[in-house]
Amino acid sequence: MSKVYLVGAGPGDPDLITWKGRKLLAIADSVLYDHLASEHLLELTRKDCERIYVGKKKAVRAFPQEEICTMMIERARRGLTVVRLKGGDPFIFGRGGEELEALADAGIPFEVVPGVTSPLGIAAYSGVPLTHRAHTKLVTFVAGHDVDGIDWSKTGQSETLVIFMGIGSIRGIAREIVAHGRSADTPAIAVRWGTRPDQETVSGTLATIADRIEQAQLKPPATVIIGEVVALHDRFNWFEKLPLFGQKIVVTRSPDQAAEFSGRLRGLGADAIELPVISIQPPENPAPLDQAIERLASYDWLIFTSVNGVRFFLDRLDNSRRDLRSLKARICAIGPATRQAVEDLHLKVDRMPEEYVAESLVKAFSGDDLAGQRILLPRAAVARDLIPTELGKLGAQVDVVEAYRNIVPEDAAARAREIFSGARKPDWITFTSSSTVKHLLAVAGRDALEGVRIASIGPVTSETARGCGLKIDAEAKQYTLDGLIQAILEQETSN
Repeated sequence: MSKVYLVGAGPGDPDLITWKGRKLLAIADSVLYDHLASEHLLELTRKDCERIYVGKKKAVRAFPQEEICTMMIERARRGLTVVRLKGGDPFIFGRGGEELEALADAGIPFEVVPGVTSPLGIAAYSGVPLTHRAHTKLVTFVAGHDVDGIDWSKTGQSETLVIFMGIGSIRGIAREIVAHGRSADTPAIAVRWGTRPDQETVSGTLATIADRIEQAQLKPPATVIIGEVVALHDRFNWFEKLPLFGQKIVVTRSPDQAAEFSGRLRGLGADAIELPVISIQPPENPAPLDQAIERLASYDWLIFTSVNGVRFFLDRLDNSRRDLRSLKARICAIGPATRQAVEDLHLKVDRMPEEYVAESLVKAFSGDDLAGQRILLPRAAVARDLIPTELGKLGAQVDVVEAYRNIVPEDAAARAREIFSGARKPDWITFTSSSTVKHLLAVAGRDALEGVRIASIGPVTSETARGCGLKIDAEAKQYTLDGLIQAILEQETSN
């Protein structure tokens, strides 16, 4: 028999899960997750981990509570490590107590990992401190779905009042609180999807908050905070002032390379939507690369045009009878990310072009006497021939070998339909290579991109996009991920 872990997923932002929660997700055999738990957290699980949605949306529940408890118990008895991933904190209106009762009655070992509950997340991300020495020393949490079941003569007078599940009954709640002596001018705020890039806030007073919620058509899930601390919202609301707040930005990089880029975008307030249209795979025939590695000591230059080239070259080197001691060549890296990948191997980069494109790389060799020089270029299966052609004109013998290949992931088309067929299309699509352009158009079609702005990492990628009939709205001046983000920021600032 294994153990069941009730883990608080936090209020929405996946970065707010606890470190212990992350570690448990990484070892889980089965994860049962709620509607309010960020699906990005599922990316922390193993590929073979069972993932079961057991959430409740509006009045529709995927599974009855009794069946959820049965599923946990049955899996634990089979020896599986089970994570019950719950939005917010398991013990703050999360039915965690009920689930523990079922586990305890069944004799199933369990642990509880607390999470950031939604009011704490909302307080941090909407600039409403729940306590403040100048305003309040008392906070009350209350479930608002049963207005008549609450003694508002006592509860309504709490200096800071946090109402869960009360968005649909807020008019009656406000009326009761005022009727029991609270000023109708008391500040109030409703926050939907707090801590997420689609966070929505509606501010008012006890007298106006219900009307403003209706006018904004604010729907559940939302939390209402009432009290003088709400007046600090305008001054402290840092999250909604982030430069890319609320922008839906599609990331087309491969799954193993998307996380870093997506994380940077989310740090600027964006909703980074991952749509991997390329999957980096080993070469179908590694023999040419293996043969080049056997002759590694004979090369004068080793040129890397991508991080993937470094990675897959090293993989084949590790599988050979050679190691880095066989490398006598000087090393050229096309840009800073590739340079860092080389330096991570404790190797020095002898040359890097001023601009991170093939044309600039060729220019970096234009003053060299390459007659009789042997150059190894491990790269993607499909790539431009500019580098080997031009260096060959300078007298070099260039061995071009396939180190990896780009293929379209099997689920890319379905994922594209999901993203582009929604009620609101993305605001931006980011392209980081010509392959991402071609592959996205192959799975989504040009019509799907209508009305969506396009950001390109550099002129080569832009040229490919324009050749496919697309308009480039932002192009990086520095051909890196930082440059791509900066190009989007400049466009957003100018609008």
